[in-house]
Amino acid sequence: MKKVIIIGAGPAGLTAAYELLRDNSGEYDVTIIEETSTLGGISKTVNYKGNRMDMGGHRFFSKIPEVNKWWSEMLPMQGKPSYDDLLLRRRLEVEEGGPDPQKSDRVMLKRRRVSRILFNDKFYDYPVSLKPETLRNFGLFTTAKVGLSYIAAALHKRPENNLENFYINCFGKELYSMFFEYYTENLWGRHPSEIDASWGAQRTKGLSIVGIIKDFVGKTLGVKNRQVNTSLIEEFKYPKLGPGELWEVTAIEVKKLGGKFIMNSSVTKLHKNSDNILTGVSFTRDGKQYRLDGDIIISSMPVKDLVAGMNDVPSEPKRIAAGLPYRDYMTLGVLVPRLKLKNLTNMRTVGNIVPDCWVYVQDRRVKMGRFQVYNNWSPYMVKDLKHTVWLGLEYFVSEGDNFWNMSEKEFSDFCVDEMVKLGLIDSADEVLDTHMEKVKKAYPAYFDTYEEMDTLIDYLSTIPNLYCVGRNGQHRYNNIDHSMCTSFEAVKNIKEGVTTKDNIWSVNTEKEYHEEKK
Repeated sequence: MKKVIIIGAGPAGLTAAYELLRDNSGEYDVTIIEETSTLGGISKTVNYKGNRMDMGGHRFFSKIPEVNKWWSEMLPMQGKPSYDDLLLRRRLEVEEGGPDPQKSDRVMLKRRRVSRILFNDKFYDYPVSLKPETLRNFGLFTTAKVGLSYIAAALHKRPENNLENFYINCFGKELYSMFFEYYTENLWGRHPSEIDASWGAQRTKGLSIVGIIKDFVGKTLGVKNRQVNTSLIEEFKYPKLGPGELWEVTAIEVKKLGGKFIMNSSVTKLHKNSDNILTGVSFTRDGKQYRLDGDIIISSMPVKDLVAGMNDVPSEPKRIAAGLPYRDYMTLGVLVPRLKLKNLTNMRTVGNIVPDCWVYVQDRRVKMGRFQVYNNWSPYMVKDLKHTVWLGLEYFVSEGDNFWNMSEKEFSDFCVDEMVKLGLIDSADEVLDTHMEKVKKAYPAYFDTYEEMDTLIDYLSTIPNLYCVGRNGQHRYNNIDHSMCTSFEAVKNIKEGVTTKDNIWSVNTEKEYHEEKK
């Protein structure tokens, strides 16, 4: 029996564990070591007094059949209307024979995606769309400037050697300065001119003004079977109790299959012998050091920490790994009886609140990057859906900076003050309760030594029994389905005895969008 150690109980680690153990026939002994007390990594759900928080907002959408099948096995699609559908008497296509979310927790909901930009106290679609409301918000002068700016960018393409040039080529300088420049700098703590263009390519996947126009024309003319960029998808799946529910359910299934969990334990060392093979790991728990031997290591821990904990690493890969940057994340859950923002859409909501799942804040007066309206993700995320609004105010920070070191009260006071500035509420007196959460290394960043990542990958690939998976395991801004796919590929290689890692590292690197059916 081969002993497999999986570092990290996030989407990639749990997917790898389940895939190894299903149809196992006793071939693999699987142990997952998790640093925290919770499952799901950044995809966890925090339950605070019956109000649930989604760390970062996770829509479940994929055109990869294997991923959709996997999700359906863990959380079947709803077969009856959810609580808000019932309250609003909203018609919804449901899965015949699927569970009733009013009676069962183990269920995936179908939700409408609404994500907008708050800019100059007005709402704009995200991504920006062509519709009368957008043009009214812009006004004639700004609309003309945006159009001329894009034409200029189309005629004089910039070399796409940084993120600023990439965005300007896609949208023109005017839209870039309005909707991308400050938000990106706020997110990463670096100006877009200092960031590798590949991050923008991964996140927009070909979206541009041309794509927006094509989508607008297709909708207007009623074109069927039109190709839709993933950023324009209008529906997504969502676990009834938030994204963490999927991984909590997966962990239950892993345990049923014999998988073991070591929680609240931080991997500090990876032991490598003279043949360049990993023999096990050391971890700390409750201040004590332990060692666990293993034949195969699947790592979703940050590459920076992985390499730092490994013995006999050559100087170049060691230097590159040490220089990889990350951005950390803080969020404040805020409970209020109502929002000052008006719902001017034709979408009905409980309490007539704005219909957005999240809103991108493009306002140089504040540091807030986004805010989530948990009521709209799932009606079951909010304890009192009819009488309260549960928000998540999101801030992109660096561990150890002034934000990170704030007390919970200091952070709460700062965030609530920004809510007032943005017109979300009239005064701090309206706030019923708040709760702060922090996530380390939430976003692997695309600058500093990132441009040398291929050299580091080449070195890691020489270790035959090491498999790097997931967002932090590959230092790549993967969505949930991409993180899962890295584990699918890793397990396939392990079961087939394949030592090459090219297929694992190639997930989510295609020029065409990875989630499009061919």
